[in-house]
Amino acid sequence: MAELSRFIQFNNEQIDPRQMLHYEQLAKALANAPYLSITERQLIEMRPQEQQIAISVFWRHRDEETMNLGRLSDLYLLTTGFWQEFEVDDWLTLEEEIKDYPLKKLFKQLVLLVEEFRLMDGVVEKRPGTFKAFQIRRNTYIDSHKHRFEVNCQKGFVADALVNYLYLAAHEGMMKLPQNEISEKFESTLYPFQQIYDMKSTNDSINLIYRVMPYIEESITKDLMLNYYALMDSIPEAAKFHEHKGVKGQECGNQKNAKATIEQLFRTWHRETQEETGVHLRYELERGNAGKALSQEAEEGQDGNEISEEGVGGTPNSNTTPQVSSFNDAKKLPRGKRQAGKDYGEQNANVVFEEKRIEQTKDIQVLTTLATWRAAQAPNVKALTTEFRKRLAQKEIAKREHLSKGRLDSSKLVNFLLEDRPKLFYQKNAPAKPLDAVFGLLIDGSASMLDKMDETKKAVLLFHDVLRQMKIPHEMVSFYEDAYEATTEIQPNTFEWLHKLEDGQKDSGAAIMSLKAHEDNRDGFAIRWMTKRLKHRDEKHRFLLVFSDGEPSAFEYAQNGVKDTAEAVLEAEKQNIQVLHLFLNTEMPGEEQLQLFHMIYGTHTVAADSVEKFTDVTLRLLRKMISLVIQSQ
Repeated sequence: MAELSRFIQFNNEQIDPRQMLHYEQLAKALANAPYLSITERQLIEMRPQEQQIAISVFWRHRDEETMNLGRLSDLYLLTTGFWQEFEVDDWLTLEEEIKDYPLKKLFKQLVLLVEEFRLMDGVVEKRPGTFKAFQIRRNTYIDSHKHRFEVNCQKGFVADALVNYLYLAAHEGMMKLPQNEISEKFESTLYPFQQIYDMKSTNDSINLIYRVMPYIEESITKDLMLNYYALMDSIPEAAKFHEHKGVKGQECGNQKNAKATIEQLFRTWHRETQEETGVHLRYELERGNAGKALSQEAEEGQDGNEISEEGVGGTPNSNTTPQVSSFNDAKKLPRGKRQAGKDYGEQNANVVFEEKRIEQTKDIQVLTTLATWRAAQAPNVKALTTEFRKRLAQKEIAKREHLSKGRLDSSKLVNFLLEDRPKLFYQKNAPAKPLDAVFGLLIDGSASMLDKMDETKKAVLLFHDVLRQMKIPHEMVSFYEDAYEATTEIQPNTFEWLHKLEDGQKDSGAAIMSLKAHEDNRDGFAIRWMTKRLKHRDEKHRFLLVFSDGEPSAFEYAQNGVKDTAEAVLEAEKQNIQVLHLFLNTEMPGEEQLQLFHMIYGTHTVAADSVEKFTDVTLRLLRKMISLVIQSQ
């Protein structure tokens, strides 16, 4: 069934990543599982191997309330219902018992239909606030099953029509069932099926379908054509763990209650495949057992442990010396490269990155172009910096009055007699301090930037010159991924510094002119990297700007990149770092693309009408940000 129920996405339609993150946080809270993630597939699913649950695309293209409450009903059912109340062992036993049964697919789908009905009522009883979401779910699916019943009857899919029929019988009542020649064949199933209201466990649901199936076999000989539930497709495979053949007796531990629920199965996979990633599990993954250790000197493995020595097998020999393992040498990363791990998001766990200075150009013609661009931009730089200095000077000379201490204002002496608490003093502001702000600029270094690189350099140069004149610390970095070397196990990324925070007022014009286009862009990873750089700064105002010409695109990052980038933006905002996005393209983005940027960056995204206006938009952004800093000082 797992092969037949694959969900293939044929379009590039995206769910709002910020909304998806909201659903994910809710799911983690309801299931008390911080490792849980959410995706969207054709049918709701539980996927322990990926530590993931899936809500259904069924709710797309409906009114906003139905879509939101429908997706919430999926979450409630998965994380509060099936998560703790579905007995995995009973399901695995059923799988084994009916593996040769000609209608096994129909059998399992009906069990899940009954379980859904049982668990929906159970969730509402525990959490009455979910009632409205499940009411919307019932009404919407009732309409869907009514339509499907008619279609399946016309096509002669009798088993599929039975699923629709029994769903309507359970959720709408047996008095409102559709009537036709095919439905008459199903009426005999209603007598045993009415016990659905008395189900208390998964085993009860299975036994109910065992009682119903003899009535079904009289009119159905062909199994289901379609899938209505894919919930348990991944469960049998996830429940398979290999035991050492030599493990027996006391060392096997107590396995009576092993993986009894979906929650326990997820936690088992999380413990064995996510948390224990150190060198102590580098060779083979086996299931641990609750029993006596064979050694009295055993020590729990730690993630950071290194393999220092390996024993040499053979006959005991006191002269035998341990040999230093060459395994570590094979696994060591090249000098200057680092493993991202989970600190940069789950989607970037296999990223290996390096940080380096960009190789500055010494080409005379390029440096001449730099001087020409600077001369053209000089009036804008001078006008902007002069404006800011005047505003700072006005704040510096402005006199603050009605103070409790300071210089005596002789014109206010009469207030000493008229007021209970006279404030007769004033102060001039202290000399202006440097602007309390820091900027980080990320520049998309992907191949798609090739046709707009000159205008990008002009915008970055303007950014650099203004901040340098205002003595504001800033950092400029080009980021990209090597698409040709990227694999499932490793995705090489590079950060090239054009200007570092430690460089102060250094002129980095030649470095800016050295910008080049490379391959892919992993935006969420880059934003997290810059966030780590900025969050330890002492400045009150911290800005992170992203110059990019499109959505994230990297190895196995197409579908998850949007969500990962949106999550990275939210993480930066939690650190009081304001993220702004400047869309760089040769033409104005379409409505769909603008909507995507708003999903990722919220309202902090700006697009230029044309490539020639990059510098103008950059200038407006700088004016706005620096004005905010001046006002707050």
